Amino acid sequence: MIEQFQQWGPIWQALIAGLFTLGCTMLGSAVVFFFKEVNQKLLDIMMGFAAGVMIAASFWSLLAPAIEYAKEAYGMWSWVPAAVGFMVGGIFLRALDYVVPHLHLNAPLSSCEGMTGKFSLSKNILLFLAITIHNIPEGLAIGVAFGAYALGISSEASIMGAIGLALGIGLQNIPEGAALSMPIRAEGTKSTKAFWIGSLSAIVEPFAAVLGAVAVLSMKILLPYALSFAAGAMIFVVVEELIPESQQHNHSDSATLGLMIGFTCMMILDVALG
Repeated sequence: MIEQFQQWGPIWQALIAGLFTLGCTMLGSAVVFFFKEVNQKLLDIMMGFAAGVMIAASFWSLLAPAIEYAKEAYGMWSWVPAAVGFMVGGIFLRALDYVVPHLHLNAPLSSCEGMTGKFSLSKNILLFLAITIHNIPEGLAIGVAFGAYALGISSEASIMGAIGLALGIGLQNIPEGAALSMPIRAEGTKSTKAFWIGSLSAIVEPFAAVLGAVAVLSMKILLPYALSFAAGAMIFVVVEELIPESQQHNHSDSATLGLMIGFTCMMILDVALG
């Protein structure tokens, strides 16, 4: 099956992987058909788990290959693309946060962020936009990983490593989908509507994955910057949203253990498959 998948080409591989992560989000969102009330402790553990997966993926799947590839072109300055891309990725997410109206989970409507003056959006849409923004770097990371494999830029970039990254992101998308759909359902929204809001928050991932693959295949010189850009954007999401939201209730220890489990799972996936 892996050999057959390799024959598809990096852009198709990225698209398929992006659709897989979208499917995982839909799977997580489907819990609204079985539960109406939010178990806050479980939600916090799930958010911590997602944070752990993203932290591990940022290093093993993105930053490490970026630095290794840059050694050939930059020598002792191989850290430059990783540092620049990492910071630009975080700044890019901050800019999106500043511009796009959105609302963090468990936050009152009055704390809506972004340029809200010209828009009158419901709480459900604002929650949807918050998760959608933060799914962009996940899709980019998948596309860049498959592009890096296709270019054969380093021993760190392998088809199994790219698949492992997609599996890890898909794994953390399950609790992420539930984390969005369950609070919406708990506020009285019909389960079907809550499911689709949660599911479609990841619709950007297949498109971002294809964009990431096309970008690095078109301009090989961008590869180390693109890898580290995705890592910086993902870490921004983790620190700015996932960790604070998992720690703001009385389940900080459980959420931290969830983070460690997520980190360990992604580390095993990346090292074993990469």
